[in-house]
Amino acid sequence: MNRSTTQDLVAALSACLGAGRVITDPVERALLSTDLYAEGEVCAAAIRPADTASLAAAVGAATRAGYAVIPRGGGLSYTGGYVPDTERTVIVDTRDLAGIVELDAEGMTLTVRTGTTWEAIDAALTPHGLRLPYFGTFSGRAATVGGGLSGGALFYGTARYGSAADNVLDLEVVCADGRVLRTGQAAFRNGKPFYRTHGPDLTGLFLHDGGGLGIKTEATFRLIERPAHTGYLSWAYPDAQSAAAAVSAIGRSGATEEAYVFDPATTARGMAASNLASDLRRLGGIVTGQGGLVAGLKAGARVVLAGKRLVPAGCHSLHLVCANRTAPALAADLDQCRALLARHGGQEIPNSIPMGVRAQPFDNLNGVVGPKGERWMALNAKVRHGDARRIIERFGTLIGGYRDRMAAARVTHSTLFTAMNTHAFSYEVVYHWPDRWLPLHRATADPAFLAKLPADTPNPAGSALVAELRERTLDLFDELGVASNQLGRTYRYYDNLAPDTRGLLDALKAALDPEGLMNPGVLAPRGPR
Repeated sequence: MNRSTTQDLVAALSACLGAGRVITDPVERALLSTDLYAEGEVCAAAIRPADTASLAAAVGAATRAGYAVIPRGGGLSYTGGYVPDTERTVIVDTRDLAGIVELDAEGMTLTVRTGTTWEAIDAALTPHGLRLPYFGTFSGRAATVGGGLSGGALFYGTARYGSAADNVLDLEVVCADGRVLRTGQAAFRNGKPFYRTHGPDLTGLFLHDGGGLGIKTEATFRLIERPAHTGYLSWAYPDAQSAAAAVSAIGRSGATEEAYVFDPATTARGMAASNLASDLRRLGGIVTGQGGLVAGLKAGARVVLAGKRLVPAGCHSLHLVCANRTAPALAADLDQCRALLARHGGQEIPNSIPMGVRAQPFDNLNGVVGPKGERWMALNAKVRHGDARRIIERFGTLIGGYRDRMAAARVTHSTLFTAMNTHAFSYEVVYHWPDRWLPLHRATADPAFLAKLPADTPNPAGSALVAELRERTLDLFDELGVASNQLGRTYRYYDNLAPDTRGLLDALKAALDPEGLMNPGVLAPRGPR
C-alpha cells in the first residue's frame, strides 16, 4: 500500500470509472460526507459507479493508495454510517448501481442492483401482481436496497415478514481489495440465485454490517403474490403501557403486515406536517387502492369525515394493516385483531392513518425536517415482548430527569413502537430540536417546503443536550442488552460482543479487509485487523 496524493487518486479512479464518475467538486463532496445528524471530514473524492466491474477496480485502486472506502446509499441516515473521520476517504455513491437484473416470476425471485430504491422495486413488481414480503421504508422513494441491507431497514410488511435482511437470498459484494464475492446459491459452480443456505449462511455475514465488510452491488429477494385484499384498524389507548401490550399481542398473533404505535407527540407532529397537496395524493391512493370504485369512494369519504380529529387528545394510537388472498380471510384477521386490541382497553378510532400511509407509502421526503423546521435524530432498541414494559419504564425515568433542561434548550422527544415478526418489539426514541440545517436537509427536502418554514438558526445548547441524551440513551440500551439496527458509528456493537464472538468478527474482518480500509470505524474499530 502506498500513500498517493489526491491528484494521483483522482487519476487512478478516473482510469477505472471514467472522469465523469469521479466527483471532485467541494460542495458535492461535502454533501456526500454528511448525514442527517452529523457532518464528517470532507472526503478526498467520491465516485458514482455504474457497474460492479468498474467499482471493484476503483475500490482496489483506492485502498492500494491508502484511502478508506465508504459506501453510501440513499443517504437518509442519522447514525454516522457513511460519515468520514478522515479526509483520506473515497465515498462510493451507489445510486447509479440501479435497476432490475432479473425478475423470475415463475421462480418467485427478483435480482436487483443495490442502488435501486424500494419505490422503484414496488413499481416494477406491481404489474406482475407480485411484491417483496418486506417492501420498504417510509423513505423508500430515496432509500436503496444496499443501504437497507447494510442498516437493517424495516417497516412495510415487518410485522409478518421481518426486515429486508430476512427476505434476501444472495448477494454480490465487492471487497476492500477489489475482489468480487457471491453468496447464496449463485456462489456455486453452475448455481443460480434462488436459495440462501446450501451450507453455512454466507449471505448473513454481509447483512446489517453497515458496509464494514464490503460493498453490496446485487441482491436477490424472494417474492410473494401481491395480496388481493387489504384492511386497516386503528385503536386509541390512554397510556404507553396499554398500547405496548396491545401491539405485542398483535405481533404475537402474526395476523398483520404492519402494527405500530404513535405517541401523542408523534400524532400531533404528523397532523401539523400534513398539507392539502399530500392529503389529496393520499386520498387519491385510497380511492384507487380499495379494489373497486364504490369501495374506494366509501373509504375516501370516511377519511374526509374523520378530518384531522383522528386520535383523542393525549392518547397513544395503534395502527395496523392486514392483508390476505380472500375477503373472508381478511375479515377473520381483522376480527381476531379487534378482539386482541379490545382486551387491552382503549377504543376503536377511524382507520385513516394506516389507510393513508398505505395509499402513498413512498411519499415526499420533506419529513427530514419537522413541521416547524426542527431537526431530529432517532435511536432504536429491539427487545422481547416481555421486556417492553421495562424499557418503557426505564426510559421514562431517564427522560424525566431532563425535563427542565430540555424545555430550556427547546428539545422534545417522541416514541414509536413497532411489532417485528411474532417475537420482537421495537422501541424507538426520536429527539427533536430547532437547529441549523445540514447540507443533506437542504438537498433532500423540497425547496418550496423549506421556504415556508421558519429560518433555521444554530441552537448550540439544544445540539449539546441532544448529544448528551443520545449517549445516556445508549447507556440505557447497553444496560438492558437490547438489539438495534442501523448501527453506523452510533451503537456500541463491538464493545458489547462476547470476547470469543468478537474474535470471530476480528478474523472475518482481517480476511476481508486486512488494512481496515472498508468503512473503518463501522462494525469494528478503525485500523488493520
